[in-house]
Amino acid sequence: MLSKRLIPCLDVRDGRTTKGVKFQENRDIGDPVEMARYYYEEGADELVFYDITASSEGRGIFLDVVQRVAAEIFIPFSVGGGLNTLEDLRAVLLAGAEKVSVNSGAVKNPDLIRQGAKAFGNQCVVLGMDAKHVGVSAQFPSGYEVVIHGGRMPMGLDALEWARTAERLGAGEICLNSIDADGTCNGYEISLTRMISTGVGIPVIASGGAGKPEHLAEVLTAGCADAALVASMVHFGGYRVRDLKHSLQAAGIQVRTTW
Repeated sequence: MLSKRLIPCLDVRDGRTTKGVKFQENRDIGDPVEMARYYYEEGADELVFYDITASSEGRGIFLDVVQRVAAEIFIPFSVGGGLNTLEDLRAVLLAGAEKVSVNSGAVKNPDLIRQGAKAFGNQCVVLGMDAKHVGVSAQFPSGYEVVIHGGRMPMGLDALEWARTAERLGAGEICLNSIDADGTCNGYEISLTRMISTGVGIPVIASGGAGKPEHLAEVLTAGCADAALVASMVHFGGYRVRDLKHSLQAAGIQVRTTW
């Protein structure tokens, strides 16, 4: 059995880590380089870095911050935000990331996934997908719509259909974020996560809603996720990565340990 992964997420705006609820009312919570080093030392399996306003502001990602984070950690490091071309992906990888997370740019130009997978390998390309519950309909048979630009722009695209399309194009992994659960600390959206996880043949990282250890255990079992993204519950001092892994072990879930 493959170990489940625990992945802290750093949402970065103007070079600082920030966190909000349902993509709104973000507040400054610290320096991303210092936080990345702390989570690495705590035993995080990977780290995710999102420049959350790069796409909506029509600019490139802060490569200098990526370089500084990459110099401090020695675990897989995924970077997303404002990546629209193959050259953007290459620049992020050369700055030190192991994976590129494509979201808005891939929705607008799905061939970006194919190009990235061909140039750098499927394992390098992560589809970042923000999904919002809209109810089951002919247009949205899954009941969820893909939204881009940090939750600001609905795209009329069914979430499950887009996940399967991205897999066919070469995405090696999906980071699935529930906009409705994001930052609430009330638990992951299990039905959404299970639907996407069982509907594709590539790993799915659950994102949005983690507030206590039981939420992690639930999404990694009932939600069928391969990994859990955490933000608020570790950023604000309530939980440590090391303790969360102990809790998962106690629940019979296999995780990687460094102690």
